Amino acid sequence: MLKILGKSPSINVRKVLWTCAEIGVPYQQEQWGAGFRPTDDPAFKALNPNALVPVMVDGEAVLWESNTICRYLARRHGRTDLLPTDAFARARVEQWMDWQLGDLNNAWRYAFMALVRHSPAHTDAAAIQASVAQWNGLMAVLDRQLERTGAFVLGADFTLADVVLGLATHRWYSVPMAHASLPAVAAYYERLSQRQAFLLHGRNGLP
Repeated sequence: MLKILGKSPSINVRKVLWTCAEIGVPYQQEQWGAGFRPTDDPAFKALNPNALVPVMVDGEAVLWESNTICRYLARRHGRTDLLPTDAFARARVEQWMDWQLGDLNNAWRYAFMALVRHSPAHTDAAAIQASVAQWNGLMAVLDRQLERTGAFVLGADFTLADVVLGLATHRWYSVPMAHASLPAVAAYYERLSQRQAFLLHGRNGLP
């Protein structure tokens, strides 16, 4: 059976769990990471030398990097609705997944570490303010895209782009900071909340 190694609270682990739920793939999960089994354990590092979650084990196939795992699962199970086979359609999905992983993640990192993790290494007020401003600015980019599509990130159909950006939207709402007024993002968040898999692995009980 498919194995997912990583703690459930991790946003990157939840990408994989949500994808599994959308596809209907059974899996066994092992809780690794802070507060659970340490990822510097040699057995874990033999699977991922970066000592980061998640790791996927599918028979002899071992993968790390959450977005890569999600793409693998969609292809493995023939879910062309989540990740199209047409070259351009697939590239558009992956474009937004890469944007989440690069631009959006980098924007929120300082603010998240300061305001949620209360990291002593992230206490510079100007840096926090700059991170919040950049984060809001990039969420406004998403808002404009959703205003154009009127539904999900790429249009009427739910794709893997919505898995990674749906979780990013949840993170944005859950951090105690000033949030830009983004009506299309708000409608998107409620639209995602009609999906049972998002309620299980994305929204996490947030009202």
